[in-house]
Amino acid sequence: MKIPQRLESALTKLYKAFHNDELDPEFCTKCAVGNICDNNDSWQYLTDFHGSVVLNYVGLVNQNFNRKFHGYSPLELLQIEAYFLAGCGYELPIDGKNKKPNNPKDKAILFNGLCAVVSYLCELDQIDNIMDYKRLFEYENKVPLLVFE
Repeated sequence: MKIPQRLESALTKLYKAFHNDELDPEFCTKCAVGNICDNNDSWQYLTDFHGSVVLNYVGLVNQNFNRKFHGYSPLELLQIEAYFLAGCGYELPIDGKNKKPNNPKDKAILFNGLCAVVSYLCELDQIDNIMDYKRLFEYENKVPLLVFE
């Protein structure tokens, strides 16, 4: 299966961030989108609230001009971040009053957030979710459908 360049790039950055302990859902340069955007914070100016999927004026202008940030539109970036935060257990948008995880940098919490992001990224590029492990265990007539040699 051929993986689109923007997906491969995003997955590589998220993988490195996760394993190098550089993933933090509460900092705009270290969250999922922050890492996809090379730890740049410019994406945060596309909305007024962290975790919101509503574009503000700046976001709308960029969206309407078909601007892409590392291959993703402003709305796609906000959706990616929302999936990440929701997967980590945040109630959105983040406003100081909404529910959040006790330890947002816990690896299990971050992994759940990344699973949600990867699923959405695959959906955007119309490919099967690469995190879906169910196919590994499919069988027919007691014979595995996938064979590794």
